[in-house]
Amino acid sequence: MRVVTWNVWWRFGDWKLRQAAILRTLEDLEPDIVCLQEVWSAETGEDQVNHFATQLGMYHARTPQRWWKGYSFGNAILSKYPIIDADSNRLPPTDGPGTRWALSALLDRGDTHIPIICTHLDHRFDQSKRRQEQVSAIFDVVAARHNPEEHPVVLAGDFNSTPHSDEIRMITGEAPTPIQGLAMTDAWPQCNISPGWTWDKANPYLTAAAWPQRRLDYVFVSWPRPVPLGNISSAFLAGIEPVDGVTPSDHWAVVVDLVESGP
Repeated sequence: MRVVTWNVWWRFGDWKLRQAAILRTLEDLEPDIVCLQEVWSAETGEDQVNHFATQLGMYHARTPQRWWKGYSFGNAILSKYPIIDADSNRLPPTDGPGTRWALSALLDRGDTHIPIICTHLDHRFDQSKRRQEQVSAIFDVVAARHNPEEHPVVLAGDFNSTPHSDEIRMITGEAPTPIQGLAMTDAWPQCNISPGWTWDKANPYLTAAAWPQRRLDYVFVSWPRPVPLGNISSAFLAGIEPVDGVTPSDHWAVVVDLVESGP
């Protein structure tokens, strides 16, 4: 099963050309599930998520559309499989106009149900404490979807954190997890010795970035689980090559293939 996560950079830059390049890249990847961050819709009715889903022939769910100057900003899940239910869980702090959510969905593949969560954490360098609070909230969502005897939960998104940060170590169990007995495995290092930078100064949009050369985007799989179900068979980056001269986004996409056979 192929999962893609990608921050698609809202309406920044030449977004119309970028949107076409994003779509072409996704078509070439042939994913089963796509988790997108920084998607948008317009109060006039234009809707990036609906456009992608229609063109790719996929089902979709999205976070609530909160308008700012006529546009929304959020997360979306695209799925080749029908979506049984979807829920948007707002992340801390919840007392302001924040746009950070954990979007969770249950997908019906026919032979099994697949729980998937798409998220996007706060981005400032000095917000590790807030991101840790957001990870704790996300773990509540994971726990609600997790059954150690069934298909594991897939958590994907832009975490705005490096692998050795406190917030990522909370997810993988290298630091105490928010919920005892529940952790998540990081897909990238299971198949790669390269750093897997998704925020990369090789990207032409990052020539003035304050801190490039970081892996910020992840796919995690819940544990315990009935291995080898949910193990990682491959993980690679996409969106690196320009499409008709256009680099699709300021982030590279992460593409992960999961083992779908049980014990």
